[in-house]
Amino acid sequence: MAGVVNTSRRIGAAVSGWLTEPVPRARVAAFRTLVYLFVAADLLVFTPWIRDKASIPGELYQPLFVGRLLPLPTPTPLLVNLVFWALLLLALAAATGRAPRALGWAVFVLYFEWMVIAMSYGKVDHDRFAFLVALAVLPTVGRARHADRTMSEAAGWALRVTQIAVVCTYFLAAWAKLRFGGLEWMTGSVLARAIIRRGTELADLIAQVPYLLIAAQFGIIAFELLSPLVFVVSPRWRQAVVAFFYSFHLVTIATITISFAPHLVAMTSFLALERLRPVERLRQLARRGGQDAEAVPAEPPAARSPAVP
Repeated sequence: MAGVVNTSRRIGAAVSGWLTEPVPRARVAAFRTLVYLFVAADLLVFTPWIRDKASIPGELYQPLFVGRLLPLPTPTPLLVNLVFWALLLLALAAATGRAPRALGWAVFVLYFEWMVIAMSYGKVDHDRFAFLVALAVLPTVGRARHADRTMSEAAGWALRVTQIAVVCTYFLAAWAKLRFGGLEWMTGSVLARAIIRRGTELADLIAQVPYLLIAAQFGIIAFELLSPLVFVVSPRWRQAVVAFFYSFHLVTIATITISFAPHLVAMTSFLALERLRPVERLRQLARRGGQDAEAVPAEPPAARSPAVP
């Protein structure tokens, strides 16, 4: 019995250590800035169509389960516009790193409501799951500066949970394909229909190769089912696996124009973002520009023309 208890404790300690593996605070600071800036970009560039829900009759609103459980109000023009402007301003403020807990929780709640509004009219996108998880865990980290190399378990936990959500997006997508489509999903015409609906010229060329689309469907299922292996490979190979993840989405955008932008942002949780040091580089450029301006000698005063007698 004692041996079983000790084994359980060792397993628990190993899992806990893995979940809270320390990372530099600068990494989560860079990740946080990227995430909150994307919220603003999402509102203005990627999903501006969500604001159109303000003009849709309330009878067409079929809230998601969580919207019924809480319950959340039926969208009105006032509610939609209020959430939009509040979320935009608070996301930009949160990107500065100030008041990380208060602003972080406010952004998460507002973006969560924004997604419920977006997905309660018949279409639910699964590329938002990991991004929502990132918004939920970032406020738990507290203050983190871009130049802070202090190792933090709280920062490590936030990034690890986001990474798990990224991998769950892939694995559960494969599970859904096999659950609802069966093995026929891999041998059917899923990609062919997608190319007909929204394919590019590159996709048209690929579709002409016999059996390539079928092979691609087998490859997609294999890739999604094996995605958890990213956690067990060495750090060197992990970066290669993450690069493959990004290349998969690059091909998806280039062939059937499906963008997983929020998911791609969440996936940067695997990267050593602190090495980019965007804030420090901007400050160096600003200081360099100021020094160059000071180094330029002042122009001599214009010579006066002699007085005319």
